[in-house]
Amino acid sequence: MNTIDQTAPAEAATERGNARYRTLLVTLLSLNFGILFFDRNALNFLMPFVKPDLGLTNTQVGLTASALSFSWAISALFVGAAADRSGRRKIFLIGSTLAFSLCSVLSGLAAGFAMLLGARLLMGVAEGGVAPISQAMTASAVSPERRGLAMGVMQNFGSNLLGSFVAPVVLVGFATAFGWHHAFFLAGVPGLICAFLLWRFVKEPPPSYAYTHDPAARAGLFKLLADILKHRNMVLCALGAIFFVSYLVITWAFLPLYLTQVRGFTPETMSWLMGTLGISATIGSFVVPGLSDRIGRKPVIVAVSLLGVIMPLAALYFQGSVWLMAGLFFVGWALTGTLPLFMGTIPSETVDAHHMTTAVALAMSSGEILGGVFSPTIAGWAADKAGLTAPLWILMGLCLTVAVLSLALHETAPALRRRKAI
Repeated sequence: MNTIDQTAPAEAATERGNARYRTLLVTLLSLNFGILFFDRNALNFLMPFVKPDLGLTNTQVGLTASALSFSWAISALFVGAAADRSGRRKIFLIGSTLAFSLCSVLSGLAAGFAMLLGARLLMGVAEGGVAPISQAMTASAVSPERRGLAMGVMQNFGSNLLGSFVAPVVLVGFATAFGWHHAFFLAGVPGLICAFLLWRFVKEPPPSYAYTHDPAARAGLFKLLADILKHRNMVLCALGAIFFVSYLVITWAFLPLYLTQVRGFTPETMSWLMGTLGISATIGSFVVPGLSDRIGRKPVIVAVSLLGVIMPLAALYFQGSVWLMAGLFFVGWALTGTLPLFMGTIPSETVDAHHMTTAVALAMSSGEILGGVFSPTIAGWAADKAGLTAPLWILMGLCLTVAVLSLALHETAPALRRRKAI
């Protein structure tokens, strides 16, 4: 009597189901992070409307960005560690999503600098835990060979498609028609929908390790962070995050003002030029991390960091057509594809799996505190003293610094390390 082996088909069906779920997971996490950045970036793109209406100085513009980065960083560190400790990442993620959506409404209610500053502080608290939790869930779900690509898509695809491309076009148009207050109200709606999708379709990942049995965890958060920083890569990732977050927040805070106030572009033209950055980063979310899976994290980071000087140089000196300027912005903004490597992939490949969320949160928090908090305020002060060209010169220095630091990274790409071991 012939028997049919059902094992192989059953395993294949299970793997297909797992592959579909991994795709769904990365898609939803990327969508959620994109909505988060739609809300976070809303003030930057609406600043040409908000600044004159509220009578803000350039220093106050920088402070609003600094406030959000500061509370984001603190929240990321403590919420990330709490998610590791509890083993319930999903509930933390959904709660954060609901909270940051409501905080967007608070920004729209601001009638002065103090209220606007408070709303941005609260938004940072709400948003901080989303990225480290999402990256840890992604790293746990995908194979090591595709980790760079998956984590790049998770962090950069949605955030740039929605937060850097759709946001300036939609919000500036909406503010022009209905006022900037109502544009903030609009920004808060998608997060509520995404919170429901996360609750409905995302599974709670099983903890990879009993956190309560971990001696490093019992010793306390700060002892754990000190142990994580014993890895050279983690120190370099923290430094890289500081300089790259500085690059991002300075660009978001001051490039719209430079393009409208110095170069004389209309808000609509500015919104499309800023939207070009979103298209670049969306494509880069596949290309840059995917390339690092094949040829290594280090050479990709060094090369792409050097491209970052093109965007501020074009803003300062290019006098050709707007379309060609948009092309230069597109090429220069490719450096954002390295952010998931610094903030997610390399940390997740450097430390033990049960400390993954904490390590990712450490890199992100370092970038947000020392880069996101201080750099926009410093750039705003420099702009008040020397004009709006000063922040663009700061951007070029940041790119060159990251390229030099990255030469000291230890390679972590699994495929490359296996080839070297053969």
